[in-house]
Amino acid sequence: MTKHVFVTGGVVSSLGKGLTAASLALLLKQRGYRVRMQKLDPYLNVDPGTMSPFQHGEVYVTADGAETDLDLGHYERFTGIPCSRESNYTTGRIYSSVIAREREGHYLGKTVQVIPHVTDEIKQAIRSLDGDGVDIAITEIGGTAGDIESLPFLEAIRQFRQDVGRRNALFIHITLVPYIKAAGELKTKPSQQSVGILRTIGIIPDILICRCERPLAREHKEKLALFCNVDEELVIEERDVAHSIYEVPLELAAQDVDVYMLEKLGMHVSTLDLADWKRMVQTLVDPPGGKVEIAVVGKYIRLRDAYKSIYEALTHGGVANGVGIEIRMVESEDVEKRGAAPLLDGVDGVLVPGGFGDRGIAGKIAAVRHARENGLPFFGICLGMQCAVIEFARGVCGMQGADSREFRPDTPFPVIDLMEEQKKVRNLGGTMRLGACRCRIAPDTRAAAAYGALETTERHRHRYEFNNVFRGKMAAAGMVFSGLWPEGDLVEIVELRDHPWFVACQFHPEFQSTPLQAHPLFREFVKAAAKKAARLPERSGPSDVSDESDASDSQDRQRAR
Repeated sequence: MTKHVFVTGGVVSSLGKGLTAASLALLLKQRGYRVRMQKLDPYLNVDPGTMSPFQHGEVYVTADGAETDLDLGHYERFTGIPCSRESNYTTGRIYSSVIAREREGHYLGKTVQVIPHVTDEIKQAIRSLDGDGVDIAITEIGGTAGDIESLPFLEAIRQFRQDVGRRNALFIHITLVPYIKAAGELKTKPSQQSVGILRTIGIIPDILICRCERPLAREHKEKLALFCNVDEELVIEERDVAHSIYEVPLELAAQDVDVYMLEKLGMHVSTLDLADWKRMVQTLVDPPGGKVEIAVVGKYIRLRDAYKSIYEALTHGGVANGVGIEIRMVESEDVEKRGAAPLLDGVDGVLVPGGFGDRGIAGKIAAVRHARENGLPFFGICLGMQCAVIEFARGVCGMQGADSREFRPDTPFPVIDLMEEQKKVRNLGGTMRLGACRCRIAPDTRAAAAYGALETTERHRHRYEFNNVFRGKMAAAGMVFSGLWPEGDLVEIVELRDHPWFVACQFHPEFQSTPLQAHPLFREFVKAAAKKAARLPERSGPSDVSDESDASDSQDRQRAR
């Protein structure tokens, strides 16, 4: 049967439960086990799709079209294991299912209560990860021990372990051991109290992972072991890493956390292979090609998590090219006030990411124009592609007033328009074009050279699309439509041939990038920026990426298939 690992958090939020869970999954996978991951979120929204990026950070989209928590991005990036709709349940989704069952009469006249009906629904969600192809399922419980909204989830996992037996389920608690500067010492009391909260509802952690700024002394581990009822060797130190989150698995492996997990679950401890991961981290920590600076011009810059996958995918592109990435975060509204030139001066590439609404759009369009007119490598994603189309229509095609109907319904040139099927949509949650769609790529284009294939699959999250009415006129002016959705003849990728590197896509490639295999478009964008940084001569057209290695091309063909 599938073994289950439950990861909880205490003392404060933002401890990195998702990163730790993803790191543990990587270690287990590299020992040969088949792993799946899941996040249970205690908020009442059915999913984060309608939440502001300032509230929640980015919305991560799975291949099957689920709008989910950003921690699922960590799960996929670290492990390379695809997540799905079963990988993220919220209180809202759980209660919606229970209420729907009650309305349909499934409870046969019973009084519907949190226990057992809501907890049974949560346990059913956990069991959705079970299957012949899964050895170990890791479930992260959102929130902090002691939160009122988390109680049904904690009660459900307590019951779950009782149902399956101690050898088939494991509790890992992540907590904070703060350093009090005035006292000059680490304090274990908050962790003791956090574990105490869990113990009052019947959960005793098997492994305690302690986040800390400074190393734990023997006395700290002894005290935590004594008061938290955990074996001393299972009190694990998780200090802040020096360079990158991708160092976390190596730090945990050095303390044999995965070995203890397997022993507790009664599973064989096979050889751990982290050679590729170590090489990747070494390149990231000490890039042989120096640094490349990329400007990300966005609407939600002040919250770093709003573009989490973008920043990580740029890092992956840097690893693939042997260069370090420095990100200049540029607020698009600042571009509107000060102009693009002073804010983008000296950067080696410009990336304009996605978003919604008209705030800051003029700044994004100005950044696109600056990149186009100054030969700066440019990469536009989702709304970034739409801004590139609007700028090209105005600046090159002479369509003054060209815009998206999202921002200006009465525009004389609606080069971006609402998808036909979206015009009838009334509910906002879960109704966009979501998930994986095929993309047919035109030969002899930068996109084709990057992917090494003429078809790929990419993930979407949007309502507005390129308006095909203007395709002929814009193609005549020099815009190349290098990627199309064959089922609906919708534009997926645009590029400019007479430019060092100018590519924009309607989909979100950042959701399929990993540190061991950078997404082809991010890899080539960073490569173009690295060439500019080194002041190397540019060759016009897609031929300048023809020096890709056979191994890289082979990997990308596999990705495209």
